Amino acid sequence: MSLAEFGYATPKLDIRAVVLDEEEAILLVREKEDGLWTLPRGWVDVGERPSESVEREVKEESGFDVRAVRLLALWDRDKHPYPPTPFHVYKLVFRCELLGGDPLTTSTETEGVGFFPKDALPELSLSRVTPQQIQGLIERAVDGQQSADFD
Repeated sequence: MSLAEFGYATPKLDIRAVVLDEEEAILLVREKEDGLWTLPRGWVDVGERPSESVEREVKEESGFDVRAVRLLALWDRDKHPYPPTPFHVYKLVFRCELLGGDPLTTSTETEGVGFFPKDALPELSLSRVTPQQIQGLIERAVDGQQSADFD
């Protein structure tokens, strides 16, 4: 049985993870779709807490086990320099603590995993994240005192 949704249109939730290693290098995954790098990410499933979703997505895309510890940003995708999409999206970015696991060589969506220093980022998938956003997210994650960035 399928139920039609009525009422106001609401945004989809896109979650992202900021995972840093002991040298403060950031975890990135290479997207199969465009061959470029981005933060581990995905959609929040209905009935799933955003923190559970980000932990699941990091495991699926990178092979690493993480625990969401802090919200770093909540952005309206349309307020940032991304190409347009057919629906409205809010991006939630979580600071995640690295617990363990082993890097995957490939997943259904990714074909590479790596930790990169903030001054040596690979070519990013700019439709997903910008270098300026990554720099700001790393600063927020390391500082630990700044409140979440939001639109």
